[in-house]
Amino acid sequence: MFGELLKRLTATDPTRLPDPDARLALAALLVRIARSDGSYDADEVAHIDRVLAERNGIGPFEAAKLRAEAEALEAEAPDTVRFTRAIKEAVPYEDRASVIEALWSVVLADGVRDHEEDAMLRLTANLLGINDRDSALARQRVEARG
Repeated sequence: MFGELLKRLTATDPTRLPDPDARLALAALLVRIARSDGSYDADEVAHIDRVLAERNGIGPFEAAKLRAEAEALEAEAPDTVRFTRAIKEAVPYEDRASVIEALWSVVLADGVRDHEEDAMLRLTANLLGINDRDSALARQRVEARG
């Protein structure tokens, strides 16, 4: 099912992903961050669904379906370096900055700021071209929203 997308993600020179593929790749990145601490709980799943619904202007059932597809893709996806490189090519910088906010919101969804999630998010932000300062500001905005 994800063969063509995985092929593009693993290419040495990934081409720009079409919108539906980029949307799925970003959803898989949210799942990857949530799973990075070895715990993927209902709060994180529900939060990912809300983020996907808001970012994509879709309803809860479509968001849950997208997340389920993203979970399967994330399980099969190559390393985060190639994965984020492909996303970086497909998503404009302004949107990548908002992706970091979405990632922080997933990290903080379960009320526990785990070291593994912090490390994965720091790596991901860097790979997406977002510096530590901007990532920290994104985290602070998410924390302020509660």
